[in-house]
Parts: sequence; structure tokens; C-alpha cells
Amino acid sequence: MAGGLTIGQAAAFTGVTIKTVRHYHRLGLLGEPQRDSSGYRRYTSADLLRLVQVRTLAEAGVPLAEIDGLLDADPERFTDALADIDRQLSDRIDALIARRDTLQRLADGDRSLLPQRACAVLDRLTELGFRPDFVATQREGLVLARALDPEFFDGFVTQLEHRLEDPEYVELQKRAWDALSWDPEDPRLEEIASALADNLLTNRALMEAQADVFSTHEAITRYGLINHHRAEQMPSMARLTALIEAELRAAGFDIPYR
Repeated sequence: MAGGLTIGQAAAFTGVTIKTVRHYHRLGLLGEPQRDSSGYRRYTSADLLRLVQVRTLAEAGVPLAEIDGLLDADPERFTDALADIDRQLSDRIDALIARRDTLQRLADGDRSLLPQRACAVLDRLTELGFRPDFVATQREGLVLARALDPEFFDGFVTQLEHRLEDPEYVELQKRAWDALSWDPEDPRLEEIASALADNLLTNRALMEAQADVFSTHEAITRYGLINHHRAEQMPSMARLTALIEAELRAAGFDIPYR
């Protein structure tokens, strides 16, 4: 190897790019080789050995900032350092696998974010003939409830399970959703709100079971985010919700104001 190799040859022989070789030089991982009379770098077998060592450690996942110290370490410290890097890589692999699993679950849509019990409620809504957009909005509300307030979520699911066994409640909810296109000041909204509030109050115990959910300011904020989800896009529904909440407050329930 008289005269040594050019940077292009060194890169090709060791399976890296010229850009990578230059990057290793800038980081101090690869010493500056001798230059020929024209000023070009000439790489010896020792330079190539160092380049192969750096490339191998980098491909194994060793951070570039740690490679220089590793190559200059004694055998015992080198082994200990590799063991530590191996543990770090294992943690990263576990995290990546968990992310991949989450992405695969998300392929099933928001339902993947809910437990089977909540999914059963959504299936029941479909069986009862609720419109797909209503079911989708309920699904979003359940996802929000589970993420923001697990305690509220459990009570929310319990209420839905019981309410959907009541034909009157089911029909009133369908009427309410059909009113989505109405003007928010339509007086018929007051009639539906009153009927729904009366229906809810027929099972006060079910509502009282969640009475302590709104005991803190943070809980009240979470309730507003969940119960008034999409209010800006559905003004008539927002009006209906506000009317129902007013009826429930008048009946003695401490329903938070939005």
C-alpha cells in the first residue's frame, strides 16, 4: 500500500462515505493522516483499522461522543462500557417495540384507546340505531374521559350502560341529536332538555354516585373539556347541554359551569 490510500479509497474499503470520514475527523475520532506532496490525505492500514473500529461501534449504537473514550480504554473498562451501552440499547428497543404496538393498535381507530367495556357501549349504541356521527362523538368523549379523568370515565361508562337500557332515554337522545341542525335558540330545545333532565332524575342514585367528582377546580376543568367536547362546532348541542345542566342544578345537583 505504497503511498497510502486516498480518502475515497479509504471510505470505499471500509464501507462508509467520504462525508462520514470527514465527520469522524471533525469529531476527533479519526486522527489526521499524513499528506502527500500535493497536500492530499493518505490513509495507512492503521488509519483504516481505526476507521473500521469507529464505524463498527457507531453501527452498534454507541453514541459518537463515547467512541473515542471506548477505543482508548483498557479492556476491563471497555467491557463495562459496552455492557452499559447494551442496557441502554435494550431500553430503547423496548420503548420502540411499545411504540410500534401502539401504532398497530391505532390502526383500529380510537376504539384501541378504550377498554372492552367501553367498546361494548359503543357497539350497543350502533345496535340501538344511533347515527354514526353520534357514536363517533360518544367515542371521542370516552377517549377524552379516560385520558383526562379515569374516575369520571368509570362513572361515565356505568351511566351509559344503565341509560341505554331505558327506551325513553334512547329515544330522547336520538331526538336531541336530530336537533343538531336546529338554531340554538329554537324553543324546542328547551322541551327536549326538560324531558332529558326529568329522565336523568328518575335515577338520582346513579347521578349521585359521581357527586364527588367535581370537588376540585382541576376536576371541574376536566369535566368541561369532556362534557362540552365539540361545543364550538355544534352550537345547538352546546345550548341543549347547558339547558340540561341548568335543570339538574335546579334539582340540587352541583353541576359545574363551563
